Amino acid sequence: MKISVIGAGNVGSLTAMRIAQEGLGDIILIDVAKGLAQGKAYDLEDARSILKQNYNIQGTEDINQIKDSDIIVVTAGLARKPGMSREELLKKNSQILKDICTNIKKSAQDSIVVVVTNPLDLMTYYALKITGFNPQKLFGMGINLDAARFANLVAKELNVPNTDIEACVIGSHGEGMLPLARFTSIKGVSLDEFLDDNKVKALLDKTVGRGAEIVSLLASGSAFFAPSAAITAIVKSIAKDEKRTLGVCAYLNGEYGLKDICIGVPCRLGKNGIEKIIELELNKEEKEKLTSSAMSIRQLTQQLTYPPSGDVTA
Repeated sequence: MKISVIGAGNVGSLTAMRIAQEGLGDIILIDVAKGLAQGKAYDLEDARSILKQNYNIQGTEDINQIKDSDIIVVTAGLARKPGMSREELLKKNSQILKDICTNIKKSAQDSIVVVVTNPLDLMTYYALKITGFNPQKLFGMGINLDAARFANLVAKELNVPNTDIEACVIGSHGEGMLPLARFTSIKGVSLDEFLDDNKVKALLDKTVGRGAEIVSLLASGSAFFAPSAAITAIVKSIAKDEKRTLGVCAYLNGEYGLKDICIGVPCRLGKNGIEKIIELELNKEEKEKLTSSAMSIRQLTQQLTYPPSGDVTA
């Protein structure tokens, strides 16, 4: 299997490392910065003897090397800076993504594409418009990272192992995310059974602000350890046809009462990409919050400039 990672910054290079160590396929690491991808690929090669693993990785500046990729991960783009919202990245990153997606459409039409570039929901929708790909085969990372953050905070609050927690988050990958306590469980028991409403709300608020908190603390970039792990979980479910249910940014065409929008929902992932969108039975308040999150995304999509030939295949 050929897996291309576009963008060799912190997220991209760590994703390449995790994919390599999982033995998921041959990796092409691509970046426009001269020597960056090649240098990191050499460094990852040098670790093979120590790790006793025989993975193959190649670094290049030539995006045409994505040809015949089975999976493409797009991490390229500017990272958030302290005080910057994901939406502020929209204009610059949309231009970067436009060029990348034009090349994907030309050279790797049969690939499954995982978008990581922020603002995630908008960039996923934009990539669909540019490529015209089937939405089963092009989607965004997003809320499986948010669910992992929620699980971590719950584990710390209750002093239980992370592995005991199944966390659920839907909505936008940003301030409009919706962590769902009702659908979050500890060894099969709902989180609501362990914490009162005030504690749950505090954890929800912390989850929503977690990414911005990390950006503020780092002062010169955004998170990369957890995002690369979240991406690799998606790639692994596709590469190994695991049929695992993970939260991703998917194109909705009526599901959850939403149409023509990309937003985070649980999906079953396998060798064909998104094999099923899982519709949770939301209550009235949860539906309203998801709809509000979707409206915020939709307003910002109007700022995007689409190529005239771009069209989503529903």
